[in-house]
Amino acid sequence: MDTKEVVMALAAIAQESRLAIFRLLVQIGPDGMAATKIAEQLNIAPSSLSFHLKELTHARLITSRSEGRFVIYSADVVVMNGLIGYLTENCCGGVPCGPAACDTQPTST
Repeated sequence: MDTKEVVMALAAIAQESRLAIFRLLVQIGPDGMAATKIAEQLNIAPSSLSFHLKELTHARLITSRSEGRFVIYSADVVVMNGLIGYLTENCCGGVPCGPAACDTQPTST
């Protein structure tokens, strides 16, 4: 991912409802979920939901497909992993690390 794409993705999920939608779709997996079910699950009005889905789609974080009369939304795992990769590139000075290897205590400044 380039910087412009990363900024767009981060801006899209920097909103409470959109973050909740994205996290729900990540949890659901590749089968995705109909917009009506997303609205019910997260208690979001359909008009608000369509705005949030549009923003997430524009940022390429989610994809949609038609199944009959329903639109099914899924998290785009490739884009999500690209975002995570961009954010963690050169983590720990290029030395492979994981949760056990990283100091989880905040540093004081």
